[in-house]
Amino acid sequence: MRTKTFTKVFLVLSSIFFLFNAGCGQKSAPLDISSEPDNERVKLSIYSQYSPVEIDIIPLTEFVSVGDAQQSQINLYVSLLDSFGSEIKSPCVFRFELYEKVQRSAEPKGQRIVIWPDIDLTEPVENNRYWRNFLRAYEFNLPFGPASNQSYILEVTCLCPTGKRLTSDFTLDTQNDSTG
Repeated sequence: MRTKTFTKVFLVLSSIFFLFNAGCGQKSAPLDISSEPDNERVKLSIYSQYSPVEIDIIPLTEFVSVGDAQQSQINLYVSLLDSFGSEIKSPCVFRFELYEKVQRSAEPKGQRIVIWPDIDLTEPVENNRYWRNFLRAYEFNLPFGPASNQSYILEVTCLCPTGKRLTSDFTLDTQNDSTG
């Protein structure tokens, strides 16, 4: 008697299981990510973590004399950092501006002295020309004859392909340099 009851319960439960799982709808296919219209957005969001989020002017940046004492330039070293803090190479446009430094002021950036032409590094050949792999940074040589015993603020702006604008300032002093 117990076996008959067990068999009946088993048959009822099996029937219910098959009814719910069989259904009359079409079986859904596995999700194909490549056919989704938002797939490009997903890919871009992954790669955006590896795009520049910060700009850093390396302390190797300084005034140097070129040839005779009449000519000098600013040797500038700039690194771009991704969201993980790693120095990266990226297509972008750099803009450089030099300001007088106002001593003992809440806003130390005074009058703009010079703005150099933008340097477009969106083409690989041009990007490689300025990239220094051993430093993991870009090197720029900006012509400028500083006045002696003067302090300046160098502002670097990076215009990223994502539309992001990154800036950084660096103080340059000629008081201890031999260029003035």
